[in-house]
Amino acid sequence: MPKRGSFRASGALTAVFRIYLAALFLSAFIPYLNPARLSGLISKNASLFTLLSYPAIGSNFVRALDRGWVEQPALTLTYLGTLVCGLGIALAAAAFCVSLGNVRMRRLSAKLAGGAALTGLAGTAVLLLAHGAFAGAPNPERLDPMLPPGLPACFGLFGLALLLAAAVWLTLPKPAGDERYELKPKYRLFLMILPFLALVALFSYLPLWGWRYALYDYRAGFELTRETFVGFRWFRYLFSNAATRADIVRVLKNTFAMSGLGLAFSWLPMAFAIFLSEIRFNTSKRVVQTVTTIPHFISWVLVYSVAFALFSTEGFVNWALVGTGIIQEGTNYLTSGENMWLKMWLWGTWKGLGWSAIIYIAGISSIDPQLYEAATVDGAGRFAKMWHVTVPGLTSAYFVMLLLSISNILSNGMDQYLVFSNANNKSAIEVLDLFIYNLGLASSSTNIPLATLIGVLKSLISVTLLFGANYASKWVREESIV
Repeated sequence: MPKRGSFRASGALTAVFRIYLAALFLSAFIPYLNPARLSGLISKNASLFTLLSYPAIGSNFVRALDRGWVEQPALTLTYLGTLVCGLGIALAAAAFCVSLGNVRMRRLSAKLAGGAALTGLAGTAVLLLAHGAFAGAPNPERLDPMLPPGLPACFGLFGLALLLAAAVWLTLPKPAGDERYELKPKYRLFLMILPFLALVALFSYLPLWGWRYALYDYRAGFELTRETFVGFRWFRYLFSNAATRADIVRVLKNTFAMSGLGLAFSWLPMAFAIFLSEIRFNTSKRVVQTVTTIPHFISWVLVYSVAFALFSTEGFVNWALVGTGIIQEGTNYLTSGENMWLKMWLWGTWKGLGWSAIIYIAGISSIDPQLYEAATVDGAGRFAKMWHVTVPGLTSAYFVMLLLSISNILSNGMDQYLVFSNANNKSAIEVLDLFIYNLGLASSSTNIPLATLIGVLKSLISVTLLFGANYASKWVREESIV
């Protein structure tokens, strides 16, 4: 029987092993550790993860291939080496997940990690061959071939992973003959949510690295490392320039007005769900719910097409009004800036009402039927039961959605306002998200650093609003969501 000290040593080594595997996985997203940057034509900001598809590599060498500066086998070797290294890192991630189990699974994890290390070493060897192919190209000076620091670093990382895998294998006790592969319930739940955490990190937190553009005098098409670092100059410019301040005030007025309308009528989905649940005929209920939910899946471009067919100068509404003699000539209601806040709210409500009601419909189904039976015994009618049983049962869900809406008060979205925007209504329809898009990408004088800075401030204010609303909820209702 192994001694207690050996179990402790094995547990400590396994903990180090897990941390190292997690770090090895994260290295795939660090540009400096990219072993596949074998040419100066590949961006310094490209990580191993971004080069896992052949077009991501080949797009950098289109001109070089056409001019005969490089041969196709060099690119093929680069892609093959990148793919093999990526496979090694994927196996390392799988080894990390398996290492959370019992002794039998940890021994399997050591095997997987050893296979990952050998695969990664093979990938670095292929990349070394690709480096030789670049160096021996017909015109190497055009390709700027290089031995990236990520290549020896990657070789060292996989080599150390092989040593750690062997050490874990040797120090772990042999499992009992009847022991199964088993994970603790908490680790099962963690692995179930891990893919979603990875997606959140990839699409929500990794882009925050782009905030650094707000600190440079950046111009589109140039590498950030070659641009001038200006610190907080754009922050001072935002508040010192009178024209920019006026634009920000106008855009914030539109944003708060449209978000305010949404908050003021945020109870509509709950009311719709309550009345929908009161429909006795299941067929009618399903038809109504389907018809009101489908608009959520229609793109705003198609919604605008419908609006154009209805409200343009020659649309159905004008055709009907002119045909009946109510008006003399058609009016293009879409180009007018009058009542734009109300019109945008109505289109948004039509599109999202049925979808927003789904969470309340689910909440109604979870209310204890005995409460309705008790209310019936007490003589309550349908409206009394709706008010005294259903509404209190949905209050918690409503306040959670309200707090999230408050935190997103500056994020109206962009698609709806972009498709409905034109020269006549731009001053009334341009919200903060659309303003950032126009400032950074769509205008003739693009200003990416300033647009990035405004986006940073919007994110910080949104987080502050979330925690402020949550604190107010704890103080008033003694409940919180954070």
